[in-house]
Amino acid sequence: MPTKLPTIKEFIRYFKIAVSGKEQEFTSGSIRRAVFMLSIPMILEMMMESIFAVVDIFYVSRVSVNAVATIGLTESVLTLVYAIAIGLSMAATAVVARRVGEKNLKGANEAAVQAIILGVGVSLLVSAVGIIFPKEILSVMGGEPDLIEEGYGYTQVLLGGNMTIMLLFLINAIFRGAGNASIAMWALILSNSLNLILDPLFIFGLGPIPAFGVQGAAIATTTGRGTAVLFQLYILFRGSTKIKLLWKDLVLRIGILMNLVRVSLGGIGQFLIGTSSWVVLMRIMSEFGSEVLAGYTIAIRVIMFTMMPAWGMSNAAATLVGQNLGAKKPDRAEASVWKTGKYNAIFLAGVTVIYLVFAKPIIRLFNADPEVVRYGSLALIIITAGYVFYGYGMVIIQSFNGAGDTRTPTWINFICFWLFQLPLAYLTAINLELGPHGVFWAITVAEALIAIIGMWWFKKGKWKLVKV
Repeated sequence: MPTKLPTIKEFIRYFKIAVSGKEQEFTSGSIRRAVFMLSIPMILEMMMESIFAVVDIFYVSRVSVNAVATIGLTESVLTLVYAIAIGLSMAATAVVARRVGEKNLKGANEAAVQAIILGVGVSLLVSAVGIIFPKEILSVMGGEPDLIEEGYGYTQVLLGGNMTIMLLFLINAIFRGAGNASIAMWALILSNSLNLILDPLFIFGLGPIPAFGVQGAAIATTTGRGTAVLFQLYILFRGSTKIKLLWKDLVLRIGILMNLVRVSLGGIGQFLIGTSSWVVLMRIMSEFGSEVLAGYTIAIRVIMFTMMPAWGMSNAAATLVGQNLGAKKPDRAEASVWKTGKYNAIFLAGVTVIYLVFAKPIIRLFNADPEVVRYGSLALIIITAGYVFYGYGMVIIQSFNGAGDTRTPTWINFICFWLFQLPLAYLTAINLELGPHGVFWAITVAEALIAIIGMWWFKKGKWKLVKV
């Protein structure tokens, strides 16, 4: 018999439980309920991240076209930092979720500490490069002299303060692995609420606060994220979740650290492949001028607004896989993935229709320049044409990661991005002279290919045997 749909009253009750974080048992009972309880706070968490991206570009677009292009170039480089942060986060989620599923909370705590130590060490190296070489970074990315002069302060502050990004990602991954997704959600609500308030103050100035222009966006972002990290650390040491840290836990444990490094290497490699391909795509786009680059940057920010909730559902699947494998319930883990993938695909199909109809008005909200609107709307329409594929592909890839099998998505990304997407983008955009259209279609086709290969390999079931 079909499952009875919840009433509005029941939905509201479940929603309140989900955001409160009171329910943390996901290895028994209804799979649909487990997906819901984990997905809701994770979706809200990712929506906060996407709101942050849209708010930033909304204010910065009022400064200049160069300011928008600066964000695009800087964040292309920053995606390499994200790659490391997300790779470490995948390892943290996988190991913490597995330990929680095994009812080994001491092991989960130890894994959390070692993950944080790794994150701090890496971010210090990136900070040094960002503070010393901001102009050189923008130059290598193809920035024009006037863009570099106007925007290098943004690059310097954002890369210099990358530890806030690293720890925000990493500690939220620890909370998610433990099933405390609501804490991760509240951390991003705090971060983005502060960013919403501070962005216009630092960009345009107010009273004693000078107008920093595009650099002000980086100051606001770093301040908001830094405050959220302090909140996360308070929760970790206060011990109001399954993860409770004590000062005596802050020691280097080589065995646990090396296990995290082993698991994270696949994740780091996976996202380095994916994000470095985005860097190359941005470099190709820079050949067509600042207006095209600005339109593409705005479109990507808008796309991320709806992709982030989809990532939220994907992260829920990763936690369910990790905890259920730890509880010796691989079939329940697999069923959770297919259910989550279906829900994700339905959501993104609806979003596709909205973007197909309202692409130009959406881009025009951020910038009215005809060329920016033209290419931004084209990017929005073409890239979102593959949204249904993305829905399943994102969930499948994150499920491999949740199982600790970070190597499989690495190979899938290598084949689809480096061996397929980048050659196709260069061939169509430059050699065949299709311009930005070639880049947009290369993105769509490559993401669809990732979904197809991922589902085929997932059905083989080898991810169920991975040890972490």
